[in-house]
Amino acid sequence: MLELYRTPVSSRLLLGTARYPSPAVLAEAVRRCGTEIITVSLRRETAGGKNGGAFFELIRELGVHVLPNTAGCHSVSEAVLTAKMAREVFSTNWIKLEVIGHHDTLQPDVFGLVEAARILVGEGFEVFPYTTDDLVVAERLLGAGCKVLMPWCAPIGSAMGPQNLPALRAMRAEFPAVPLIVDAGIGRPSHAATVMELGYDAVLLNTAVAGAGDPAAMAEAFAKAIEAGHAAFHAGMLEPRDMAVPSTPAIGKAVFS
Repeated sequence: MLELYRTPVSSRLLLGTARYPSPAVLAEAVRRCGTEIITVSLRRETAGGKNGGAFFELIRELGVHVLPNTAGCHSVSEAVLTAKMAREVFSTNWIKLEVIGHHDTLQPDVFGLVEAARILVGEGFEVFPYTTDDLVVAERLLGAGCKVLMPWCAPIGSAMGPQNLPALRAMRAEFPAVPLIVDAGIGRPSHAATVMELGYDAVLLNTAVAGAGDPAAMAEAFAKAIEAGHAAFHAGMLEPRDMAVPSTPAIGKAVFS
């Protein structure tokens, strides 16, 4: 069982809600993968005009935890204001904090991220920061009061999969007791299994599911891959070797004359 800010959840897949072909497809994807947490961009949906209210009603009907996010925010003031608006709309202190620093890669502005996190924690928010795999930034976020970290493995929506496995492995080793959720860059179920095999606690997905030919089926495939990777890590995987090792030992082997 995974616990995030004292809330237990059994599914280790967090699902984004943007770019689905229809609300019905989104609802089916949520059902098929069994996720208990979905992310919602307040800025994106309210910008949709009259469709925003209907979308928020659908979200409520799904019966899952809502993790609002500050997607599209490029400054501390934007992110803090959006978080406060999201708390009013969704009646939750949870916020996935994004402060974007680079337009092309959508890499976080880690300086603004730490500042915004400190402000929001002081306002009673429970912050899920979208960050890089930098250990120093992670330390600063924890020092600001964050209890969860969400490092990327590649740029948002790139589907490239883990680009720096040593860095992800180092983060897991450095913060063994902190819930770590890989957010951004995963494109295939095998990518999700790979990061879970490193000992990560969960994966957040959007584009890889919403952009698939069959989003609901892809969501289910990711859920299975995430559980497989989690189970493999805890089972204790065989480490790679430099040479062949026979699976049938020579000692004790029957000899026929």
